[in-house]
Amino acid sequence: MRTILLTGAEWLAVLRIGLGLWWLESWRHKDRKGWFERGTGIAWAAEVAAKHRWAAVRSGFDRIVAPRPRAMAYIVVYAELALGLGLITGFVTPVALIGGLTLNLLYLVLMIHDWAEQGQNAMMALISLVALLAVSWQAWSLDSALGLFL
Repeated sequence: MRTILLTGAEWLAVLRIGLGLWWLESWRHKDRKGWFERGTGIAWAAEVAAKHRWAAVRSGFDRIVAPRPRAMAYIVVYAELALGLGLITGFVTPVALIGGLTLNLLYLVLMIHDWAEQGQNAMMALISLVALLAVSWQAWSLDSALGLFL
């Protein structure tokens, strides 16, 4: 593989780190007080799910998320933080990439009507898939330094 300035593995690390920064920014800009104390994030998602065209999304949300809004708020918010930190540092990178891909696909399906969100989640999912299949933790990662997942 020919590349400019960096090796292929290093460019993949740049992509992985960039995705991690994207997750970290998603976490940073969240109104955590609103999510945790007032339940704003899950309440908004409940409104979206209630109007969803797919019955499976409505029933899945009602069965899994709606009964435990506080726990789900913490799971979503801190999952985004964990994904960001894991991808930036390259620690348990395959787990972070699979988790991020899963979360982006869940977001994509839930917000199927929101074109802006679809674009963001589709691109983040694509980056996760490429970074996973191209073993993006070969360079500039704790996984590489520790000899994990090689």
